[in-house]
Amino acid sequence: MTIAPAPSLLLKDFLQCSSIEDSPAWEFVNGEAVQKPMPGGQHSRLQKRLVQAIENANGGLEALPELRCTFGDRSIVPDIAILPLARVPVSVSGEIVATGIEFAPDWVIEILSPQQQETRVTRNLLHCLRHGSQLGWLVDPLTRIVFVFYPDRLPDEMLGTDPLPVLPGIDLALTAEQVFGWLRVNP
Repeated sequence: MTIAPAPSLLLKDFLQCSSIEDSPAWEFVNGEAVQKPMPGGQHSRLQKRLVQAIENANGGLEALPELRCTFGDRSIVPDIAILPLARVPVSVSGEIVATGIEFAPDWVIEILSPQQQETRVTRNLLHCLRHGSQLGWLVDPLTRIVFVFYPDRLPDEMLGTDPLPVLPGIDLALTAEQVFGWLRVNP
């Protein structure tokens, strides 16, 4: 007896589902709708501090947490999508659009949660790089390593006092040690 596989969902059908913006967000990868795991305290702290650091750097960038990015037959929601201000989509009234973007962000940051599959997150980062992203970080609080992905070479693993690479023209000097130091709560 042969069992027919379940039909794959189409991206256009996925984007019409009203629940995809529920928290945590849903992503569409390889014909499947998958809900991201609920982030915990470490994830939230790192996400907040990274957005602040990037926004405070003098680089003309917008760091957008949990922005839906739909391109290349996927719809993903990176922890942080970083775009030059000139690429932030705006409406005719000059406001940022209510929906996400339909292109790969210039820089993508994912923060690994304990319940998250590293392979799935890595595949999303590679997808972004194949479609125009210039830089990707996979921040792993458990191992205290930041894996840095590039479109044209093997990834690097940064730890301790290793300086973390950023996009050209950004005045931001961070080390893996500084990033993971944000997890300490000062009394």
